[in-house]
Amino acid sequence: MFLLVQRFGELMRKLWNPRNFKAHVSPHEMLQAVVLCSKKNFQITKQGDGVDFLSWFLNALHSALGGTKKKKKTIVTDVFQGSMRIFTKKLPHPDLPAEEKAQLLQNTEYQEMMVESTFMYLTLDLPTAPLYKDEKEQLIIPQVPLFSILAKFNGATEKEYKTYKENFLKRFQLTKLPPYLIFCIKRFTKNNFFVEKNPTIVNFPITNVDLREYLSEEVQAAHANTTYDLIANIVHDGKPSEGSYRIHVLHHVSVACPWGGVLLIKGVN
Repeated sequence: MFLLVQRFGELMRKLWNPRNFKAHVSPHEMLQAVVLCSKKNFQITKQGDGVDFLSWFLNALHSALGGTKKKKKTIVTDVFQGSMRIFTKKLPHPDLPAEEKAQLLQNTEYQEMMVESTFMYLTLDLPTAPLYKDEKEQLIIPQVPLFSILAKFNGATEKEYKTYKENFLKRFQLTKLPPYLIFCIKRFTKNNFFVEKNPTIVNFPITNVDLREYLSEEVQAAHANTTYDLIANIVHDGKPSEGSYRIHVLHHVSVACPWGGVLLIKGVN
């Protein structure tokens, strides 16, 4: 697995070398290391899911550098890892009589529980895309502000999660913000038959995104800086099964696009 670290380091040094003779850099050796270290779960000749790759890549780098899940940190966790509280409450089956539901809600099993968890990125859920058309018979592409879908992490917003047998209400509250924060906007919905892409545009301010209100009150004082600027953006174009990805990286003479699928924002000192 350390081959992945070596090849990634070589690629970054070539990419940002100010004395590089060529105007382009080949990532071929890096990609070969990805294929090998992922045991061919990610391949050069096959389109993969960008979020799946990002999750695997960050964890693979962390592990290869000697990091562990709980105790030993690495530069990967120092840069990208934050923490949150997850509150979970089990729900009675919706078909049960009201009296039986009320009795079950008194049981310990149905009381809200809280666990502390770390994260490398935050998944943001989009509202369901509308199925109706406008007067020109074109599908309407809705727009939502970033802070609307960030409400998931305000500690109060509850969302129902369904499994094969049970339903749960969950809410999330951030307790630690990393220096670099990654948002993954969940555009794809998978079922047994097909993959559907949600085209909703997320309006994203590219500077001074303040996340202080999403931190629990007792930890706000420990975060002197809670504002972020957008520095990178990954956009998926086309259909889910045959589309492609484009990446925008902020340069001081240009402006990044604010409506993609994966957003990397840097804390402002």
